[in-house]
Amino acid sequence: MELLKVEQVQKIYTTRFGGNNVQALRDITFSIEKGEYVAIMGESGSGKTTLLNILATLDQPTKGKIALEGTDLGRISEKKAAKFRREQLGFVFQDFNLLDTLSVKDNILLPMVLSGFSHKEMISRLKPIAARLHITELLEKYPYEISGGQKQRTAIARGLIMNPKVILADEPTGALDSHAAMQLLEVFGEINQDGQTILMVTHSTEAASHAKRVLFIKDGIVYHQIYRGDRSREEMYQMITNVLTAIATGGER
Repeated sequence: MELLKVEQVQKIYTTRFGGNNVQALRDITFSIEKGEYVAIMGESGSGKTTLLNILATLDQPTKGKIALEGTDLGRISEKKAAKFRREQLGFVFQDFNLLDTLSVKDNILLPMVLSGFSHKEMISRLKPIAARLHITELLEKYPYEISGGQKQRTAIARGLIMNPKVILADEPTGALDSHAAMQLLEVFGEINQDGQTILMVTHSTEAASHAKRVLFIKDGIVYHQIYRGDRSREEMYQMITNVLTAIATGGER
C-alpha cells in the first residue's frame, strides 16, 4: 500500500534581494510503501535535508506534489501544519531535541499533552513503548542525567507516542558512539518489523545498510536506488559504498 508519494518536486531558493536562484531540488520523484524502511543518502549540498524539510511540512516545494495517504501536504495551511506534524509524523533528530526542564516521561508525552489527550490514555500508550525501548527505569530522570543513547531512545519514544504514519529521522546516529548507534539501529529494525514506516536521512553507510531500501540524491535528483531484498547487511554495506564511490567520482549510475 502506497503511503507517501513524491512527484516531480523542485525547490528553488532565491538569495537575498533576488540576486541569484539556487536550485536545491531539481526533479525528485519516488514513493514509499507502508511499512518500508528507507534511507536517503547524498553528499553535502545534494538536497537531502531540503527534501526532508519539505516532507516534514517545514518548507514548501517550488513545484511538484507530495501526498501522505492521499493528503496533499502542499494544501495544508500554515495554521494546521503544526497539528498535522504532531499527529501524523514522528521525528528523531541528531541532537535529540529534548527539553532539559522536563523529565524523560514528560518529554515523551509532550505531543499528547499538546493534543489534549487524557492522562489515562497517555499512560496506556507510554508503558508499552517505554518497555519496548528499555527506558522504563529512566522515566523520572531528566535528559541531563542520561546517556546519549538513552536520550535518543527517549526521542524515538516521543516520535512513536502519537502512532505516526511515518518516522522521519535526520542523522539519528550522528551524535552517538558506535555502540549506542548500533543499539539505536537495532531498535529501528525492531519497530520497522512491527510495521512502522521509517524514512531516514543519513551520511552513515553503516546506518543506511540497516534499511530495506536506499535512495541516493545527487544534484537535486534521485541518482540511484538499491533494495536490500535477501542480501545480508554486509552485502548491502558494500553496495552502498560502491554507489557512493560512483557519486564521488562522477561515475555512471
